[in-house]
Amino acid sequence: MRGFHLIQNVLSVLVMLFIAVIWGISAAPGYLIVMWIRDRVVGEGLLMEAIGTGIGIGLGYLCWGICMVLLCGFLGGLLRPRLDEGRVPLESFTTIQWAWSMIFHRSALLFLWVLVPSFLGNVYYRLMGAKIGKGAQLNTDNINDAGMVTLGEGVVMGGHATINAHLTEKGELVLSPVKVGDGALLGTGSIVQPGCVIGEGAVVASRAVVPKWTEIPPGEIWGGIPAKCIRLADGTKPGD
Repeated sequence: MRGFHLIQNVLSVLVMLFIAVIWGISAAPGYLIVMWIRDRVVGEGLLMEAIGTGIGIGLGYLCWGICMVLLCGFLGGLLRPRLDEGRVPLESFTTIQWAWSMIFHRSALLFLWVLVPSFLGNVYYRLMGAKIGKGAQLNTDNINDAGMVTLGEGVVMGGHATINAHLTEKGELVLSPVKVGDGALLGTGSIVQPGCVIGEGAVVASRAVVPKWTEIPPGEIWGGIPAKCIRLADGTKPGD
């Protein structure tokens, strides 16, 4: 695409300004909390003023973080382009749309790690477009392309587990949804690539990397890099 890099650079600057506005709006409630507490401790002595102001700053920071994450989730879901599964050139309008959808998640990462696992983390991912079943425990801030991710009931994701519904290869952006069945477990630090289907009750071991377009049958345990079946659903090893 002629002039793609120029368009990319201009849009990057505009996005930075837009994100700064989001941060500013999110900071307003926290600022009010700090000022309200500070006004209550003025004249109560140096120690009480220091303690009160410190508590106010802590509560204000927490309020800012929560507001920022939820606002990013709301805007990310509201303004998220509907991207189809497939391959497109990196220098394309679709790539720009995808990058736009990721901006909100990258912004939320400043504080999202504090909110997982919690209902607030799940709310954020749902706002971003992810389909999440009841009882899901998501101890990670690395669910990318949330609008193309489906997590069943009771799914557990360990710390720093990653789901990607995109990758880049051979000058192309590849997009493909990821589905994780009910009761499945993605271990700590594991990575699930685009197009994967994880069956009900399946386990992806810690640090395992599940290659793109891999289907893990229900109840099986997979591990390694790249991930392979290490235990069948009936408890036996492959080949036994």
